[in-house]
Amino acid sequence: MPLKEYGVLAARAVDRRREDATDTPHYQIHLQDDGGRHFRAAVNVESRQSPSELLYLADDNFRHPVLGLLPSAGSGWTALPSGPGRANLDFIRGNLFDPAAMRLLPPDAAGPDNDLADLLDHYVLRAVADPEARLYVFGERWGPEQGKDDKIFGFSPGNGVHDVHMNQGNSAAFRRDDGVWQDGGLLLHFPGEDRWVAVFLAFQSQAWHTDDATGHAIEGTPPRRGPGELQMRILAALVNPAGPAPEAESVLLLNASPETADLTGWRIADRLKNSCPVPPGPLAAGALLQLPVADGVQLGNNGGMITLLDSHGLKVHGVSYTADQARREGWTLTF
Repeated sequence: MPLKEYGVLAARAVDRRREDATDTPHYQIHLQDDGGRHFRAAVNVESRQSPSELLYLADDNFRHPVLGLLPSAGSGWTALPSGPGRANLDFIRGNLFDPAAMRLLPPDAAGPDNDLADLLDHYVLRAVADPEARLYVFGERWGPEQGKDDKIFGFSPGNGVHDVHMNQGNSAAFRRDDGVWQDGGLLLHFPGEDRWVAVFLAFQSQAWHTDDATGHAIEGTPPRRGPGELQMRILAALVNPAGPAPEAESVLLLNASPETADLTGWRIADRLKNSCPVPPGPLAAGALLQLPVADGVQLGNNGGMITLLDSHGLKVHGVSYTADQARREGWTLTF
């Protein structure tokens, strides 16, 4: 079953604690919302299942339509029912980042800037020092635990967020937590720099092709794209062509692999899952294909997503863009 109470915490970071020598280490963040309520975010930095190192991606200049759906800064906890169209995160369906760009880091290692706790310190300590900075922590809520002090920071009642990582495609031992549109993550906003930072975490045991209803792993699919697999990519898109509607929107595909790709049965989908076929047949290694969108596919000027699906309906690549990126008429967006 999906997480019991998924949502996002919008608050200010006031402290942090590293757990470097425990059996299941977490990176603990103390937060406070504008109403004075205290929370703790427990961020996994090591897996209980081998291999133990987590996959991570840190984007220092995160831009995505989800930023326009977030609750107000410092507003505290907001529950998010499952589904698109809200501030929910979904690593597979939300086109937040390219899974192939994720890297491994140990939870703790001697020396500076070489483990996951160091990476989180780099951003969280900046947020603690900046009175204007705000964090958005996605995951499952626990508490408030009336009559109990928080075991890390001592505030009362105990209250917080965990499962701040991918929450679908789990192995059998954790399959009960699978769901769609309920992934965890950290978004940090630094208004003085006009900058958003995103940190996304996943376990190596999790699958990257999951059922649209249950979030369970689809049997027989690879857990993560590797360098030896087909690398078809959405390279660019014309989402706001010059001239009156209906506009001639288009998507540019690149076969980045060293092998010819057979695109028979492949499709392009928009954020509402409307899709149109990719011209069938071979695409040579290194070749480009410009695809006019049709069949009701809409690349909206208020931000959107574009997803490339193979002949089995599995996601191969996906991108997103914001309203600000799409506002210049006639310009092609590159990804």
